[in-house]
Formats: sequence, C-alpha cells, structure tokens
Amino acid sequence: MPSWVDILIRSFVFLALLFFVTKILGKKQISELTFFEYVSGMTIGSIAGEAITGLEKNLYHGILAICIFGFSALFADFLSLKSKKFRDIIDGKGTVLIKDGMIMEENLKKEKYTIDELSALLRDKNIFKVADVEFAVLEPRGKLNALLKKENQPITPKDLQMKVAAEKEPQTIIMDGKILDEGLKTSGKSRAWLNIELAKLEVTLDNVFFGQVDSYGELTIDIYDDKIQVPSPSQRPLLLAMLKKTQADLELFSLGTDCEKSKAMYKKNATLVQEAIDKLTPYLIG
Repeated sequence: MPSWVDILIRSFVFLALLFFVTKILGKKQISELTFFEYVSGMTIGSIAGEAITGLEKNLYHGILAICIFGFSALFADFLSLKSKKFRDIIDGKGTVLIKDGMIMEENLKKEKYTIDELSALLRDKNIFKVADVEFAVLEPRGKLNALLKKENQPITPKDLQMKVAAEKEPQTIIMDGKILDEGLKTSGKSRAWLNIELAKLEVTLDNVFFGQVDSYGELTIDIYDDKIQVPSPSQRPLLLAMLKKTQADLELFSLGTDCEKSKAMYKKNATLVQEAIDKLTPYLIG
C-alpha cells in the first residue's frame, strides 16, 4: 500500500476516534481545562499525530493509547465528583490575590503572577483601581473573579427600592427577511400583528435582516441598509405619558368644579389612575 494511502486511512480513523473520545469526555474538554485535562488533551493529540504519520508503528497500539488516556480523564472526572480531596488535587483550589483592597503578595508569587498581569486581569473586568476591590480570587482554571467594595458597586433598582418588571427571553421572529412562525407563536403574536408593526416602522419584510419581540410585546428590527434610521418602539412611553396626563386632568377638573359630587368623583378617579400608574410604571419606563 502506498504511504500516502496509509496516512489517509490513519487520518480518518484517528479523526473519528478522537471525536468519539471527546464526545464521551463531554463539553468540559473543549471549555476551560484543568491541569489534568490539559495534560491529557495534549498527550492524546500527540499520540494521534504520531500514530497517523508513524507508518512503522502498529495502528492498534495508537488506538489503545488514546483509549487509555481518554478513559483516564473520564475516570478522573468521576472521582472528582465523588471526592473533594481528589478534586482539590486534580482541579486545584482558588487563590485569594486581593483582600480588603490589599494585594496578597505571597499568593501572587505562589501563582507566578506579576502586578502587570494582575492589573490586566482586573482591567478585563473594567476595574482600574486595586483599592476599589473588596475581594479577588484566582480560580483553579485561571479566571479572576473580583468583588468590588460596597461603595464602588453599581447602584441597582433594589438599592433604590424600585420595582422592576421581570424580563423574559426575547423571541426572534424575523431572520434574513423571512418570518419565523415558531417565534411568533411563542411570543403570542400573529402575522397580521407583525405586518401592522412593520407598517408603523415604514419598512417591508424583505428589507428586515433581523427582528425580535421582547417580553413587553415590542418589535425591534435590524434592516439590511444600516444608513437608514429605524424609529425605536415608543408605545410604552406614550402610554405612560397618556396615563399621567389623564391623572393630571382629573385633578384639575376636581379643582375647577364647584359641585361637590363631581369633585368627589374626579378625585376618586384621579386616585384610581394614580394607583394604576404606580403599578404599571415598572413595565412602561424606558
């Protein structure tokens, strides 16, 4: 058999074998790796390369070696699930690099990180001052997680005691100028509704590259021609403004009438509209 034919056959055999072993090991093998997974992956790849091009070697020896290392990695994952001590040995432990805004120099040296490398990891998280950090830990897989001091954390609606409406997954209903009926059905909309919304935005379906419906039932689109400006959805702000105007008008009517019965009616309805505004504002703002 010609050597190139032998290499071709070996290449396809080991490509299929490596794919099969990787599928068995799971997604973890193609995400962030532990030390053991990193070593196993490199070794398996080296064995495959040697077995493919080393024509004097036995094909089955290469297959056996890959199976041994593949199932060793799988067995290590199984033991990691059963034993924390084994997991600490294989995966390692997190290392505290910053505590109370102070750099832990000994831990930094232990992990062989420089100040420049630590600063780069912090900048990846939009943190530019070490003193702003309450706590930072280097995870076993090389990722830095940092907790800002309370006074440096972004303000959330919860901090302001504001009620915020829950968000749901937006549904894609247009892609490449074509309607996705499954997304429309999930969002509770119809094609007739979509046609009306597109008419409001003064665009046709074949000009829409991408379209989504959010949890409030509003349509947002991206068209092929980026130079054309598409108006943003405005139904919610307009509805909120209309409710506020109605409430203000009712207050004015109550002040402008001398009839006690009418005054009481206007005040009662103004209060009801205000209660509705308070309840709906989280859903209508923005």
